[in-house]
Amino acid sequence: MQKKQSPDRSYGEKLIRLFAKLMFTGQKHSLTELARSLGCSKQTVLRLVNDITQAWDVTLHDEMRDGRKWVWIDRDKDHAISEPAALLSEAEHRTLQMCRAFTEHLLGQDTFVEMERAVEKSGHHLPAGIDGGGSVFGVVRSGSIDYTRHEDVLRTLLAGMADRRVCEITYRGLNAPAAKTFHIKPLQVFAHHETVYVHARRARSPGRPYKAPKYDPLLALHRFEKVSLTDTPFHRPPGYNFEKVMNQGFGVWMQKRFHVVVDLNGWAAAYARERTWSPGQTVEDQGEGGLRLSFWSTSEPEVMSLVLGFGACARLREPEVLVARVREELALMGQEYGPPQQA
Repeated sequence: MQKKQSPDRSYGEKLIRLFAKLMFTGQKHSLTELARSLGCSKQTVLRLVNDITQAWDVTLHDEMRDGRKWVWIDRDKDHAISEPAALLSEAEHRTLQMCRAFTEHLLGQDTFVEMERAVEKSGHHLPAGIDGGGSVFGVVRSGSIDYTRHEDVLRTLLAGMADRRVCEITYRGLNAPAAKTFHIKPLQVFAHHETVYVHARRARSPGRPYKAPKYDPLLALHRFEKVSLTDTPFHRPPGYNFEKVMNQGFGVWMQKRFHVVVDLNGWAAAYARERTWSPGQTVEDQGEGGLRLSFWSTSEPEVMSLVLGFGACARLREPEVLVARVREELALMGQEYGPPQQA
């Protein structure tokens, strides 16, 4: 059974984190933001604020703005902080704030807290009251994965990459009836469509025959059930280049590279014009706002998902084998919905 954390210790940690946040940044923070970052209620934040004012010789200021209560420490009047030798500019600090906001839902709570501390420390030299940008950036989280419980797995994989050590993993693939245990050489962590993946090569498992797979395994971080470091070292593949491996075609599933041609109209055409789908793509105007998009892909399922997602605004032209599969899928979808109901 996991050991429960002492409530007093938890409260003390929140107290220190809140003081550091207010003291290092000198910025105004809303109770809503503080409650979310500390993982507690607004009432607890107010109690923490009260304890800080009583325990330390600082004055916490507050104001109501936009229907929210904001608190801050005026560092110019309270405890001045000496400037480090190298400082980030306000624009650089704002960029860090943006990166933090855009990746919060992918980091997990502990990793996010580390990122938050780094941003706060980097911004402590900004003039008191300057908004470092945290309040103007956000992210829509619908359909996202909570990576908090997978942080230990991520840290172990990162250690394997740093130390060049083979990892033994227990992994359950999508729709797999049971998890499997095998060995990998972890090479890179990457994000794709709100999901964190690990790019790896299969490694030999002791006592088992080894057959090199045709393609590298695609491993989603949240499907790891267990990971441990072994004493077996590995060498990073000579000339390994993640961009050349993973960003040479549309999709993240690694299959044989194939050419795709799709005609788009209406909103789908406008949407497609804004994006790069693969290196070497071409876009031909078809008149009346339509276009013919040609690109390379390594993933048949993702091409089908893309085309079907555009609905009647898309028609797949190539490859023919995938055109046939789209027709089959549409027929099955029609059967699921059945004929229109009579009024």
